[in-house]
Amino acid sequence: MPSPTLLPVPFSTQLRTASAEEHEAAEQSSFMSDLLGGRLGIEAYTDLTGQLLYVYRALEAHPADLADHPVAGPLLDRALLRTAAIERDLDHLAGPDWRDTLAPLPATTACAERIHTLAADWPAGYLAHHYTRYLGDLSGGQIIRGVAERTWGFARKGDGVRFYVFEEIDNPAAFKRDYRAKLDAAGELMDEAERGRVAEECKRAFTLNGEIFAELGRRHAPVA
Repeated sequence: MPSPTLLPVPFSTQLRTASAEEHEAAEQSSFMSDLLGGRLGIEAYTDLTGQLLYVYRALEAHPADLADHPVAGPLLDRALLRTAAIERDLDHLAGPDWRDTLAPLPATTACAERIHTLAADWPAGYLAHHYTRYLGDLSGGQIIRGVAERTWGFARKGDGVRFYVFEEIDNPAAFKRDYRAKLDAAGELMDEAERGRVAEECKRAFTLNGEIFAELGRRHAPVA
C-alpha cells in the first residue's frame, strides 16, 4: 500500500468530477425520466426494485472479507444495508411468491458480477460501486421515494419504499459528510495512478447502472 499523500483535490471530489458525465447519463435515461415523470406504471417500479436486489446482494455479500481492508473497510456501515428493505418492498409490491419468478436482466448480472469480482480482487475498485450506489440512495434516491409515495399511494416511508428509508441514519446530510471524509482518507492511502483507476471504475459503475435502466426501458413502455 503506498504511503499517504496530500491530495491536490479531495478524493470524493475527484470521483464526483470524473464520473459527472456518466452520472448524468444514468440519471437522465429514458427509463428514469419516464419513471420520475409518472409515465410508467407500478410494474416498472417493481421491476426496478427487483433488479436492484441483485446489485445490493452483491454489494453486501463481502463484509467479513473487507472489514479489515484499509481502503474499503472504513466505508462499510451496517446503517447502509439495503437487502432486507428491498425484500420487504418486494413482498409488498409483488406478493409473497416473487422469489419464484424474479430473474436478473443481463445488465444486472454484469453489474453484480463486477462487484463480486472487485470485492475479491480489488477492494479499492469495489469502493467505487459502494460510493456510487449508497450516496445516490441517500441523495437522488429520496426523489424516487417521494414520486413513488405520491404516484402509487404508499405510506410515507412505508412498505414499497423502504429501500430508500435509512432508519439507522438520523441525519443524512451529516452522514454523507462523514462518508466523504472517509472516502477522502481512503484516497490518501493511494498513489495518483490508483486514484485514477478508482475514478475510472466509478465511471464504469454509473455506466453499468445505466445499462440496467436501458434494459428496463426496453421492457416498459411509457403510458400516454
